[in-house]
Amino acid sequence: MSGFVSFVSSGPGDPELLTVKAVDRLQNAEVVLFDDLSSGPILEHAKPDADLIGVGKRAGRASPKQDHVSRVLVEHAQAGLRVVRLKSGDSGMFGRLEEEIVALQAAGISFEIIPGVTSASAAAATAGIPLTRRLTARRVQFITGADVTGDLPVDVNMAALADPMATTVVYMGKRTFAGLAARLIEHGLPGDTPAMLAEAVSTPAEKVQRFTIATLATHLETTTSTTPALIFYGPLAELDG
Repeated sequence: MSGFVSFVSSGPGDPELLTVKAVDRLQNAEVVLFDDLSSGPILEHAKPDADLIGVGKRAGRASPKQDHVSRVLVEHAQAGLRVVRLKSGDSGMFGRLEEEIVALQAAGISFEIIPGVTSASAAAATAGIPLTRRLTARRVQFITGADVTGDLPVDVNMAALADPMATTVVYMGKRTFAGLAARLIEHGLPGDTPAMLAEAVSTPAEKVQRFTIATLATHLETTTSTTPALIFYGPLAELDG
């Protein structure tokens, strides 16, 4: 008899940002497959006898391949266990959720998706800024700064990304933002467009810094850090937190 998989969104790192449903699923899971950014205090909600399996991926580090993660997920569910797949932020936001759903569907395994607080919302809250502004930022766009090779995607809509009336949030973009900034400026976005770098969102190591897109590009080219980060640019970054 097949088990059941709950894709649980752990939020950006602060365990107090977990939803009630997320805590319930963790407390009742027999197996928890967790990402690196979902470890630590969040795993304290799991049962003492739950099998905890780290399957996180981090840029520049040895990480499990996605097909391996999907296979382990299927195998535990096929054993009739209650499985939690714990993903950082919101599981549907750049979290490789689709590949794992496809694997479960192919194996005939039932699942549910429990949404959570994405790091963009948490970072904006920490900085004291809205993601939208009534007159100058009516649209919000979330993008990834890295394709499957880790490079800047080549098929992005630069006209949309260079829209001065949009709030843009870049996930996984520290390594590639200098190249993105150059392309944004080429497509008409002013180099002095406000930008913000939010690192280790909602953790004790959280750090928020303000730049322009030009100065942020320079900063990221001349510093080295493996801390997870988000990049914001557009009208919202003009506000002081």
